[in-house]
Amino acid sequence: MEYLPLIIQLITGAVGGNLAGSAMKNLSLGTMWNSVAGIVGGGIGGKVLGMLGTGAAAGAAGDGGMDVMGIVSSVLAGGIGGGAGLGVVGLVKSMMGGKAS
Repeated sequence: MEYLPLIIQLITGAVGGNLAGSAMKNLSLGTMWNSVAGIVGGGIGGKVLGMLGTGAAAGAAGDGGMDVMGIVSSVLAGGIGGGAGLGVVGLVKSMMGGKAS
């Protein structure tokens, strides 16, 4: 198992979660929780794309090293997954009556 794609996905997930929190003020949970939701979403997003055969798993398949496409796909999967993770968590929290500050 390669850890570099996972690390990239988690970091970009945190960034994606915070960017999504900035864009969707009504779903923002604050910087720390935006990061946590983004990290979880980034990990899940990377795993889903890897299972579909597109993410970093496909880019790192041959020799165990990552090429540029593998890194780019990890960044995109983590960022998009992080934003989606924050959106889901913020939406659930607002539907439960909690104020998503």
